[in-house]
Amino acid sequence: MKNELKHPIRLALTFYAICFLFRAEEYFIIRTDQSIIGEAFIHKLIGIGLLAAALHFLGYKWSGIGFRKDNALKETCFGLLFGIAVFAVAYGFEMIINSLNGKNPSLEFYLTSYSVEGNNAMRSGAVFILICILGNIVNVVMEEGVFRGLFVKIAENKYSFIKVCIFSSLLFGFWHIISPLRNAYDGVQSPAGAFMMGLMLVGTSALAGAQYVMLFKMTGGLWMPMAFHFVNNTSVNLLHVVTDSGADELQTIRLTITGTLSFVIVLIMFLLSRKRKNRDAVQPQKSGLI
Repeated sequence: MKNELKHPIRLALTFYAICFLFRAEEYFIIRTDQSIIGEAFIHKLIGIGLLAAALHFLGYKWSGIGFRKDNALKETCFGLLFGIAVFAVAYGFEMIINSLNGKNPSLEFYLTSYSVEGNNAMRSGAVFILICILGNIVNVVMEEGVFRGLFVKIAENKYSFIKVCIFSSLLFGFWHIISPLRNAYDGVQSPAGAFMMGLMLVGTSALAGAQYVMLFKMTGGLWMPMAFHFVNNTSVNLLHVVTDSGADELQTIRLTITGTLSFVIVLIMFLLSRKRKNRDAVQPQKSGLI
């Protein structure tokens, strides 16, 4: 274990590659997200199992990568409220834009599976909604546990926070390239279109990843980033803006507003917290000199 931690990036990339292989198998072969379930959750359950194995191998506890018990409820509530507030602003802008264009927008609650090109498979019913919620819980536990918990934990043994944040966020960005790859493979999207879609997904997901890393660093736990991540995913699946001409036509704008606004807020909070910690660290030193 000690020898492998001398090469944390290599260790993280190996773990990432294994998880990505299971992800590719589900997207290209099993295609759970295109079934009646509408969620690609199998590789994420496997990812949680692999995470447990990695923690055992490395001698880490779940609490050591952010699943600590103290302040869990408080930070989860803050994350949920933060996500709801940011999305309320974004949905509000979307409603205003549609109203100005005379499209008579309304908010409707039903389940779809998310796609950048347009949400698919409208469903209703408590069972499907429950599957969506449980699937998103599995999703945030796996992704936050791996990308923010495990990768940040092992990489910070050797590298600065900035480097760790960039590394983790880039991996999280490329994690989302699987959908445009499948679109190109299936022929539902041109190679050029899939490439542009991939660039957008990698960029926006990496930005979100950096935001989640900062939330993790500020709180010392994964509860707040998990809660915000959960709101981000479930709102896209369950809450839709319907107009005279369709549904979620400005979803890309909504998500852009949400991503940009939340990132700026978290960045400001993070910089202020770092400044406060540095000031608090200097104060005792000054007091000792007097």
